[in-house]
Amino acid sequence: MSASGAVRTISIGDREVNRLGFGAMRITGDGIWGPPKDPEEAKRVLRRAVDLGVNFIDTADSYGPNVSEELIGEVLAPYPDDVVIATKGGQLRPGPGRWEPDGRPEHLRAALEGSLSRLKLERIDLYQLHRPDPKVPYEESIGVLKEMQDEGEIAEIGVSNVSVEQLRQARTIVEVRSVQNRYSIEDQTSSEVLEACESAGIAFIPWAPVGRGSLAGGKSALAQVAKEHDATPAQIALAWLLHRSKVMLPIPGTSKVAHLEENMGAASLDLSEEEFQKIGAAL
Repeated sequence: MSASGAVRTISIGDREVNRLGFGAMRITGDGIWGPPKDPEEAKRVLRRAVDLGVNFIDTADSYGPNVSEELIGEVLAPYPDDVVIATKGGQLRPGPGRWEPDGRPEHLRAALEGSLSRLKLERIDLYQLHRPDPKVPYEESIGVLKEMQDEGEIAEIGVSNVSVEQLRQARTIVEVRSVQNRYSIEDQTSSEVLEACESAGIAFIPWAPVGRGSLAGGKSALAQVAKEHDATPAQIALAWLLHRSKVMLPIPGTSKVAHLEENMGAASLDLSEEEFQKIGAAL
């Protein structure tokens, strides 16, 4: 699988992955709750992603909850040697569409054990704290991840939904390998965090990488560039992210094979600097 721009892969610790991964949040039910409407299609999506060269798959215990991890373990384990499985802990799901942080060390220990079991792994390739918990000192949440890494159950550690200061604080405790924040053409509020990742050589994993699609109208610069490349606006939005930074690792998600194949087509698109600037200037 190729990737847009000169840098085709990125390192997660000592593992190299292609710079277009798969986010497994959408292989669940409505509201990211319960099983998918079409479980067999969800399984086909996972198999097809690997067939297309995706070797970074991101999930979380809160997706379902548990459903996404269970499907990944059922369909893909034992995993190909080059596939990196990333998951997250630290969020509770009291109901559909509801998310509540829980960064207590005892919860994170239990969450990790559950993830290991569902994913059929002895060690998580990349374990990420899903969200800082305002009720728990951040150093306590990060500290227990370091303990579990030292105990051999986590290979690499990442953080998610963080500020520059929280990233700095985490890096005083562990070697942070990735940051997963919301980021897209439409929402660049985490630009300072991205810049901090660039300076430190940390992978930046943008969630919701295509945004809401409001830039896809026929008169937008995004749509114009898409037409010139015989591509969809969503593909150009992903190619724009890949061009934006060499540490960018987008993880578009879907529950449909056709949509997956469309998203992965972005890996073969190379935007010129002029096209990249044209899209940015139209924001």
